[in-house]
Amino acid sequence: MSEVSASHAAERRELTAAQRNAVAELLRVSPVADELGRRFAQAGHELHLVGGSVRDALLGRLGDDLDFCTDAHPDQTIRIIKGWAESIWETGREFGTIGCQRDGLRLEITTFRAEAYDQVSRNPIVEYGTNLVDDLKRRDFTINAMAVSLPDHRFTDPYGGLADLAAKIIRTPGTPQESFRDDPLRMLRAARFAAQLRFTVHPDVGEAMARMAADLDRITAERIRDEFTKLLCGADPITGLRLLVDTGLADRFLPELTGLKLEIDEHAQHKDVYEHTLTVVSNVMSMEEDGCDFVLRMAALMHDAGKPATKAVGPDGRVSFHHHEVVSARLTKARMKALRYPKDVTSQVVKLVGLHLRFYGYGRGEWTDSAVRRYVTDAGDLLSRLHKLTRSDCTTRNRRKASQLAADYDALEERIARIAADEDLARVRPDLDGNAIMELLGVPPGPVVGRAWQHLKELRLERGPLERDEAEAELLRWAREQGVVG
Repeated sequence: MSEVSASHAAERRELTAAQRNAVAELLRVSPVADELGRRFAQAGHELHLVGGSVRDALLGRLGDDLDFCTDAHPDQTIRIIKGWAESIWETGREFGTIGCQRDGLRLEITTFRAEAYDQVSRNPIVEYGTNLVDDLKRRDFTINAMAVSLPDHRFTDPYGGLADLAAKIIRTPGTPQESFRDDPLRMLRAARFAAQLRFTVHPDVGEAMARMAADLDRITAERIRDEFTKLLCGADPITGLRLLVDTGLADRFLPELTGLKLEIDEHAQHKDVYEHTLTVVSNVMSMEEDGCDFVLRMAALMHDAGKPATKAVGPDGRVSFHHHEVVSARLTKARMKALRYPKDVTSQVVKLVGLHLRFYGYGRGEWTDSAVRRYVTDAGDLLSRLHKLTRSDCTTRNRRKASQLAADYDALEERIARIAADEDLARVRPDLDGNAIMELLGVPPGPVVGRAWQHLKELRLERGPLERDEAEAELLRWAREQGVVG
């Protein structure tokens, strides 16, 4: 058999396997999907399973959220599903989408679209289309431009999506330029699908992404944030991140990532910060216990963001990045705020970035029990993630150095466990509460109580748990020094 014939045979086998996956997946949801299809047919309308649902069915990973398209308009769709659907929502009505739920499945039904963009505004102007093929042509990629008609299960693939799925290629139905001009977010979606599916971007698509990267500036921060979050939580975010940097897309919304590509010269050698960062992201992924931990991955991505601004070359030619963790934390906070991440998510990532270097003073044997308590207290409920980030940050190729760092961190964790066995390290609090402070000092609620409480907490961190009489004596001593009592 020739190489060409063998290649075609292998491709046919992959397509056959994909089609078998689709049949198995569709059989699982077909009682609901076919019943819905029959209702639309009886009303004189078409219904097709479409887009990501067909793609995921072919990949054998169809979820419980199903996407459909139809020639029926929203009002007609509501009439068809009313009384059949367990619940109906119209939040996407302005885009032609009506949602409903049935037998544990979430269904979104969208009228055929022929969207128009003025190529200035950030949102599409929705115009209803009249046929399936035109609706599929306006979709982002060929792997999302396939449909299965219901209830007859007729497969429609006018743009070669099945072949691209088998070849693991991300390609657009029309020209990439037309597609990205319509919606620049699709460039970021290409990188996201590369990360999620481990697919390769077609060369034409990659070239268009590089030429049109500046068009991403038309897109809202929230839409960019959502796509980037999915990318970073993909099965292979490294591929997606490299694509963002190589095409210049990262410069538009995450310039700190590109900035990590510091120039390395023969006189001031240091490790490649960009490659180191990607390695750290991979390392933390290997420590995840239950799916993507976005906070941990984002902290790994941003932990050295401050290095370009703090790079210095000493008289001996050695490179240093003094206090880069402080700058990294500040840059992380600003970047995540610009991308409209929730404050609680941002604060967790920023705290991890700010603490990621704290451990490196431990190996010199200078840490007291007080320092260990402060390490645990400052990390709070992020301690487990800080352990993972700190261990992942060791990417040295020097086996002896790597082994020593791992042993040092093992020793720190053992010491934390030993102290925790004697003290409640998870909740380090003063030995006297606010009520006891007010009673002992004879003061009402107010700033004095807060200051006294903070003093006792510092004492608790420094010396560990105190006996009741010892804590009271220390409080009275402090109060006399502060002039609170005579």
